[in-house]
Amino acid sequence: MKKMVALILTLVVLATSCLAFTSCGEKENNENKVFKVGVCQLVQHAALDQATQGFVDALKAELGDRVEIDVQNASGDTNVCNTIVGDFVSKKVDLIMANATPALQAAYNATMTIPILGTSITEYGVALGTTLTNGVVGGNVSGTSDLAPLDEQADMILEFMPEVKTVGIVYCSSEANSAYQVAEMKKFLGAKGVTTKEFPFSDSNDISAVVTAACAECEALYIPTDNTAASCAETIGNIVREKKIPVFTGEENPAKVCGVASLTISYYDLGVTTGKMAAKILKGEADVSTMKVEYAPATKKYNKEMCELMGLVVPAGYVEMDK
Repeated sequence: MKKMVALILTLVVLATSCLAFTSCGEKENNENKVFKVGVCQLVQHAALDQATQGFVDALKAELGDRVEIDVQNASGDTNVCNTIVGDFVSKKVDLIMANATPALQAAYNATMTIPILGTSITEYGVALGTTLTNGVVGGNVSGTSDLAPLDEQADMILEFMPEVKTVGIVYCSSEANSAYQVAEMKKFLGAKGVTTKEFPFSDSNDISAVVTAACAECEALYIPTDNTAASCAETIGNIVREKKIPVFTGEENPAKVCGVASLTISYYDLGVTTGKMAAKILKGEADVSTMKVEYAPATKKYNKEMCELMGLVVPAGYVEMDK
């Protein structure tokens, strides 16, 4: 009996030692692992570029040479987003960062296992056709949102133009998050007695005709955080300068070119936050399925040159945009 007990104890010790050795080995391997991260960015324009740069800088600061980041740009083509994320999945990357809604949708449809972090996403529930629970998307998705308070954006327009009666909302009809912002802005402006008119366009080829029509019918224009519109800011600016129609935007970068003011966030800082989230996931310090979507604080900013051109007095509380 004593020999049997001794044998059992010996086996237990050996098993424990093996488990400890395996655990240490796994920990060491994880510490030495070089993670592969794929970034799919919808289109090249200032806000998305800044978000991607912030993500890369933050992730490199956290992991250094232990992370390889493959940044791919879809040039505004949602089909290319599908191709890019499909390639990431086939290469079995450790994490996908999707910059803008179509990129997030492509990643969401491509994998249920690889962690996905979105950035420059206005509303995750709308983008993915789901409902967030206490700010958590769930599954393999989380990330950061670029949504500034839409009720405050409506207030912004009236702070500059207290007597405005008609505001045209210019947006790309294929961007789900833009449609969400349009509906919300119509509600908030309508409650303040302002009539809104929608001016959707399907792609950049339509933007000139649509903006010209909007200027003919409205006293001011509003552009939400819309990637296609942002990439056409110069075209919009040329038209509204000639027509003397003020433009208010959901983010700063197009306002620097064609707008008078914006309630905006820092997209670079948004990317940094996303990069820090990614580092926690890769290091095993956080589970993407329980991570809340994070937001950035918004700042009121104005474009001095455009305000002077439009003859608008800047209200208190606004910061001049850097050019």
